[in-house]
Amino acid sequence: MNVHIGLNVKNLEESKEFYRKFFSMDPVKVKEGYVKFLTSEPNLNLTLTEVDRVEGNTINHLGVQVNSKEDVSLHKERLEKEGFFAKEELNTTCCYAIQDKFWVTDPDGNEWEYFYTKQDVDTKDGSPCCAS
Repeated sequence: MNVHIGLNVKNLEESKEFYRKFFSMDPVKVKEGYVKFLTSEPNLNLTLTEVDRVEGNTINHLGVQVNSKEDVSLHKERLEKEGFFAKEELNTTCCYAIQDKFWVTDPDGNEWEYFYTKQDVDTKDGSPCCAS
């Protein structure tokens, strides 16, 4: 089973390159105005469709949950080597959990987090993942 996310993007080539680096893999399909990535870690079917305008952000954020704090660090280092700016948050309370995470932003402003949940808590907090 794969989760499917279909994103509208303004610049297909720029977004394709972002996600190639983000997932550390090439897309499985490239057509005019369309790119598809299939990943196994996590199981994801991500499609990018080029449109004239991307307006508003109805997505709060997107994320990849990993199994350890070490996994967070490995992905952060990997993406920084690719030239990404990664905003790190350690021991942060967000979305009723204590987490270690970092954030990167795609060319259309969609925020992605890699995160590890240390423990559940009873407070939501006001950080970006919980804003709204």
